[in-house]
Amino acid sequence: MRKTLLLFLLLPIIVAAQNRNSGPRKKKDYLVSLNTGFGTMHLVLYDQTPKHKENFIKLVDQKFYDSLLFHRIIPLFMIQGGDPKSRKNEDGELLGNGDVGYRIPAEFVPTLFHKKGALAAARDNNPEKASSGCQFYIVEGRVWDEVGFQKQVERIKTLKGHIPTEEQKRVYETIGGSPHLDGNYTVFGEVIDGLAIVDSVAKQPRNELDRPKRDVPMTMTGEWIKKRKITKKYGYEFSK
Repeated sequence: MRKTLLLFLLLPIIVAAQNRNSGPRKKKDYLVSLNTGFGTMHLVLYDQTPKHKENFIKLVDQKFYDSLLFHRIIPLFMIQGGDPKSRKNEDGELLGNGDVGYRIPAEFVPTLFHKKGALAAARDNNPEKASSGCQFYIVEGRVWDEVGFQKQVERIKTLKGHIPTEEQKRVYETIGGSPHLDGNYTVFGEVIDGLAIVDSVAKQPRNELDRPKRDVPMTMTGEWIKKRKITKKYGYEFSK
């Protein structure tokens, strides 16, 4: 009886401590600064994809991405990086097979889609569509007209992906993106500042393997910042 009573007495204290620890964090979010020779992009990571967010934060904090390359670029589509083998490699070497020894379960969220600037996880052809533990891509994409968009929809149906909503369609027809990837690759963040840098990287000369002929290395840092400060500085509105 005493143990039970002690447990009930302690519960309010534990809950209060948890609230003190979680309260300030709820008012903040993790801002990623991705630095390249073309400038710095700033990115946020989505709460709706917690496994991917937690993993990416861990890698950024560990400086995992520092000196890795954007090893695959396709203009009007995407730029890809995060292969640990790209840190030490030969000029022109095929990259893209390096990893960290684990996958992240897919977190497909219909409201998160492949608009321009979307941050998404690369993956191999595993049947679960689980993500690479470290490789990612940022969408450049293109602006689609009605005919081109409908062709994308047919491609999505073939791939058994997510058909964009009318609102998402308007984004694809104005801002642009790569809709055929929706529902097949996990989108877990987005660029909120520095989209022009994505364009600069994507248009670099590349070889037949889509690797830039001139290396494009990166570094990343992350910091927990008040959400209202991020909104004020970058205009990004967090979901309620």
